[in-house]
Amino acid sequence: MFLLLILGFASNNAYSQGGMTDKFRQIYTELPTPNTYRTGGGAPGHQYWQQKADYTMQIRLDDEKQRVYGEETISYTNNSPDQLEYLWLQMDQNQQSKTSDTYTTAPSNMKQGMSLNQIQDMEPWFDGGFKLDFVKDVSGKDIPYSVVKTMMRVDPPKPVKPGETYIFKIKWWYNINDRIRLGGRSGYEYFPKDNNYLYTIAQFFPRMCVYDDIEGWQNKQFLGAGEFTLAFGNYTVSLTVPSDHVVAATGVLTNPKEVLTKDQFTRFEKAKSERINPMAIVTETEARAAELTRAKTEKTWVFQANNVRDFAFASSRKFIWDAMGVAQKNGTVVMAMSAYPKEGNPLWSQYSTKAVAHTLKWYTHHTFDYPYPVAWSIHTNNIGMEYPMICFNGGRPDEDGTYSERVKYGMISVIIHEVGHNYFPMIVNSDERQWTWMDEGLNSFLQYLAEQQWERDYPSRRGPASNIVEYMNGDINQIRPIMTNSESVFQLGNNAYGKPATALNILRETVLGRELFDYAFKMYSTRWMFKHPAPADFFRTIEDASGIDLDWFWHGWFFTIDKVDIGLDKVSWYKIDSKNPEVELPYQKGLAESKRNISSLRNEKEILKTQDEIDLGLKDFYSTYDPFAVTPLSISERDKTMKNMSEAEKSVLSSNKNYYEITFSNKGGLVMPLILLFEYTDGTKEEFRVPAEIWRKDNFTVTKVFPAKGEVKQISLDPYFETADVDLSNNYYPEKPTPSRFELFKSRGLPAFPNPMRSARQQGGN
Repeated sequence: MFLLLILGFASNNAYSQGGMTDKFRQIYTELPTPNTYRTGGGAPGHQYWQQKADYTMQIRLDDEKQRVYGEETISYTNNSPDQLEYLWLQMDQNQQSKTSDTYTTAPSNMKQGMSLNQIQDMEPWFDGGFKLDFVKDVSGKDIPYSVVKTMMRVDPPKPVKPGETYIFKIKWWYNINDRIRLGGRSGYEYFPKDNNYLYTIAQFFPRMCVYDDIEGWQNKQFLGAGEFTLAFGNYTVSLTVPSDHVVAATGVLTNPKEVLTKDQFTRFEKAKSERINPMAIVTETEARAAELTRAKTEKTWVFQANNVRDFAFASSRKFIWDAMGVAQKNGTVVMAMSAYPKEGNPLWSQYSTKAVAHTLKWYTHHTFDYPYPVAWSIHTNNIGMEYPMICFNGGRPDEDGTYSERVKYGMISVIIHEVGHNYFPMIVNSDERQWTWMDEGLNSFLQYLAEQQWERDYPSRRGPASNIVEYMNGDINQIRPIMTNSESVFQLGNNAYGKPATALNILRETVLGRELFDYAFKMYSTRWMFKHPAPADFFRTIEDASGIDLDWFWHGWFFTIDKVDIGLDKVSWYKIDSKNPEVELPYQKGLAESKRNISSLRNEKEILKTQDEIDLGLKDFYSTYDPFAVTPLSISERDKTMKNMSEAEKSVLSSNKNYYEITFSNKGGLVMPLILLFEYTDGTKEEFRVPAEIWRKDNFTVTKVFPAKGEVKQISLDPYFETADVDLSNNYYPEKPTPSRFELFKSRGLPAFPNPMRSARQQGGN
């Protein structure tokens, strides 16, 4: 277990704000000791193990009462070396119960002008928790169990020994929450105009907790922010819904001929060969017709999913369904698919499935071939949430079919992000309940790379270093290190998404370079496919595969709240003495002239004659001696000096270089490489890059000499805005006025409300 947890900090000062004296110490104390399960190089050890949980479920969706009824059989295989006296399950739906800690621990206050809904929400009123009918073994005998808030302990009659599989059954039901009214990752949206519901259902069944070599049982309660930690297994799920509904779910639909019309099945089969444009399996015309019906019968859709950590589904009679095939490097074809109501068009038919395919292409490029047969994008109004092979995504145009630029790019981005979660954490299965950054941060980083492949200068929200500056330069009382549990941070988006994504982008672009980083990141991804990595495994793999010691980087970016603020404190300019009196003596004379003080300048005009000018007898040799005059003696001395020089010395002498001695100060505490751009008076430029290790002997001030090929006009520190330096005003020599970084990096026209498309349409444009 990691030793540096949020509860382990005594105060904000413990997070560090530049006071740490050794930024390059090894992070042994923050990481667990390598063992036979996890190696010092970040790979699974030769005795690595993980548990397996298989599910067979029968689920019924009640469209009249908005309820889910379910019965499951769980086959839990103990692959650990330990015997298990009890089993823990996640009961995340209990977060919606009236007694949930999510309600009881949430701060609240009264204010003027509150709506009736806001007043009602001051106390829990919706009863959404699990209602358990039974917990039984395979013979039908009741098993003792205890529900502990959002967890449940099941007590087998005897311990489950290593290598044994324990099978038991659970039956339950619960009321589905109104996701628009109450929020949440799962729930329904009601469409009053056609009196229909769109269901996006997840966390709908009791699920096995992870038992591993790091935490034992992962049974941290679900409060809403920390997501899920789950074991891999195989699922067979029968979903019974109204017969006019269309269902999308994790896994492969095993009975398409039974639930689709003949025409829909034909399109379903034909869509597998589409590579450029999606094919509609359920058309908008069919979906609009279904909205007007109310089936009195039901259909059962059966899905099979292997080696997945979870299961989710969506169901509605409003769904349009389109699909296309995405060819993988390994020869397989993945079905990229979308389901959306007519309210999602024209955006969804144009972009959704293509965004799914784009995500699979570029995430695969940076990690591994997508191993599952399908990838769904489901339209919802105000949510982005991920599950194996299926995700729920927002982005709805206005009722007239127009949309703002923010809505368009917001929709594409959320689809890329949520589909991308198939890789992290659905396949590289990190502990989301403990370490949100391991899935959200890594995924946000890959999202940025995929967005930039979608369109040049795509308005990415996270990734570029400049975008995290405001957060890192903010109130330290509202900032926590990345290595903080998700329930304890103040700004989850910046902490778990933005800052890790920025850190990885800096690691790729500035610290390691793309080639080294990409190799190491792919190594981490492939090593931990279908396994449970911890933070130490990520840190160690990146170092091990890149061959670069990065402890200073992990310290600064992940374990502290230090910021980057490096300044140019002093610049001194030097030139080598060329030993040529015809060059040096006139130069020294001019330098001496430039240093004349005010009295000397005024005396030249006001003193008509000095005493030695009046009395010529006072003059001697030195009265006429010119120390800056070129003489035969000085020429002879030059020739003698040059004769005694080595060829290497003559080469340095003839280079005529300028030398700039620069003193840097680390004001923010976070050590970073020094990136400098020298702009010369002749219009040319030269770039210098100094690794962060220059700070290893002194974290606060360093001085370095830079041989320059010309006379400098301007020196810029961090000229490409790649280190997240929070203060640009001290980054230039000579100093120059600079606009704020936030003005420099305004996103390109993505305000919250303007809709130029509507305005153009009203004026008769396209």
